[in-house]
Amino acid sequence: MSVPFPTAPDMDALAVEWWEATRERRLLVQLCASCGRHQHYPRTLCLACRGGDLTFAVAAGRATVQSFTTVHRAPSPDFTAPYVIALVRLEEGPLMLTRIVGADEAALACDMPVALEWEPLEDGRHLPVWAPVGRS
Repeated sequence: MSVPFPTAPDMDALAVEWWEATRERRLLVQLCASCGRHQHYPRTLCLACRGGDLTFAVAAGRATVQSFTTVHRAPSPDFTAPYVIALVRLEEGPLMLTRIVGADEAALACDMPVALEWEPLEDGRHLPVWAPVGRS
């Protein structure tokens, strides 16, 4: 399945390291040195304790579906529908808004385990997407 999005996302200053890691197919989450909590997407302060001592840690690549919807009508002709948008909870705790790939819509369910996969972007980066565990 091709990436339904027409161009690679821009990188802001906080997300450069995160996006660069996708070139090596590594999913990073921020880790707070003060309270030990993980968060995603990259921010300047910890959401849990407001600490500013944040580093990046490699995520395990396992998650569960919290919610999902199938987009049948693309927002513009540049997008390819249908595709599934989901909110997944990473094993490390943070939520990630993403796409589910390789799943029949009828088989999708909340609490379904999903595993990290990567879709290449035209600039060498990769887009993290998720697929049901054990799909064939």
